[in-house]
Amino acid sequence: MKATINNFQIDLSKPIDISISLSNTETNPIAWYIEKPVIEPVTFGEWIGKVSKGSSTNFNNIFFNPHGHGTHTECLGHITHEFYSINQCLKKFFFTAELITITPKNYNTDFVITKQQIQDALKNNTPEALIIRTLPNSNDKKSKNYSHTNPPYLVEEAAVYLREIGVQHLLIDLPSVDREEDGGALLAHKAFWNVQNITNLNPDARLHCTITEMIFVENTIADGNYLLNLQIASFENDATPSKPVLYKIIV
Repeated sequence: MKATINNFQIDLSKPIDISISLSNTETNPIAWYIEKPVIEPVTFGEWIGKVSKGSSTNFNNIFFNPHGHGTHTECLGHITHEFYSINQCLKKFFFTAELITITPKNYNTDFVITKQQIQDALKNNTPEALIIRTLPNSNDKKSKNYSHTNPPYLVEEAAVYLREIGVQHLLIDLPSVDREEDGGALLAHKAFWNVQNITNLNPDARLHCTITEMIFVENTIADGNYLLNLQIASFENDATPSKPVLYKIIV
C-alpha cells in the first residue's frame, strides 16, 4: 500500500522498525545502573492473573524505567526544574529524516561524535530528524548492559550544530547523547534543546524538539532519506518508551 505524505511517496507495507523491544529477560538492554524490567502477573491472595495458572485473562504489572530499559523518546523536561511532558511537547509524528552512520573518534579516554563527522555525513542536508547509527554496529546493542562502560557520546559542538541547522528530532543508538559520568553537565542535551537555565527556562528553549536514545538500525538499512513516524506512548512524563519507524522515500 503506497501513500503520499508532504509530496513524498512511501510504501506503508514496508515499515522499518528501529526500536528495541522491552522484555523481562536477561537480553533486555540496560543503562544507568538499574536492574532488568519486571513483568509479572497481578496476584490477589491465591488468585494469579495468568491463564496458565487458572485465570480467565493474562493480567500483568510492568515495572520499568524508560531511560534505562530500551528505546525511549524524551523532551527537555528530562533536564529542567519545571515539569514538561513528552506527551504535551510532541504533537506531530511524521518527519523527514536522514540516516547517517558514524564511527566515533577517540578523544582522551572517550569515544565521541564530532560536528565535523556529522557535517561530512549530512552533505548539506537539513532534515527535520537525524538518525545516527554508530559503528561497530553489532546485535549486542539490543541486549547490552551499558552501565559503567562509558559509551560514546556527542560533543557539545555537534549538538549546537544540529540545533543551528534546524534538526528537531535526534535519534541515536546509544544510551545517551551525553557522557555517562559528566558531573551533571549534560552539555549535549542542553545544547540541542537550547536550555540555558534549568531552573528558569529561557523563552527560546526548544520545547517541541525530542531526543530518542537506544534505537537499533540494522546494517542492511542504507544511509539516506526516509520518512520517520515517531510513535510514543501517551505518558505524562519527561520520557516514554517509543517506536520510531522509518519508511523509504520512493519519490
